[in-house]
Amino acid sequence: MLAPKKVKYRKKQRGRRTGLCYRGSNVDFGDYGLIATTNAWLTSRQIEAARVAITRTMKRQGKVWIRIFPDHPVTQKPAETRMGKGKGAPEYWVAVVRPGRIMFEVDGVDADVAKEAFRLAGHKLPVKTKMVAREGVEV
Repeated sequence: MLAPKKVKYRKKQRGRRTGLCYRGSNVDFGDYGLIATTNAWLTSRQIEAARVAITRTMKRQGKVWIRIFPDHPVTQKPAETRMGKGKGAPEYWVAVVRPGRIMFEVDGVDADVAKEAFRLAGHKLPVKTKMVAREGVEV
C-alpha cells in the first residue's frame, strides 16, 4: 500500500473538497488518462485495487503511471470510546481528489484496451471517472 515514509505532522485537519483541480489536470506521460469528474478521498487500498485492475486488463503490456499519492492522514478513535480525550490515532492515508484530476495514465496499448482498463478501474474508485486522451491522440 502507498503511504508516506515521513511526514512533518502526524495529524492533519480534514480540509475542504470544494473546487476544481488545476494542477495535474493534463495528460503528461502516457497517451490516455483516467480523469475524476467528482471529488472524494481515495484510500491507498482503492488506488492499489484500481492499479491492479488496469495492469491485469493490459496483460502487462504498455506502461502505467499513478498520478496521485495518499499523503493525507485520516484519524479514528477506538470503538466504544467516550468523547473527548483528544484526537484519535492515524488509521489510514488518503489522496484528496477534485474534479479534473488525472489519476492514472497508460501508454503502449490501443484505445480499446485502455478504455476497458479504465472502465474496470473506475468501478474500484469512489469517484465518477472518464477517459481522456493526450492532444493529437485519437480515442
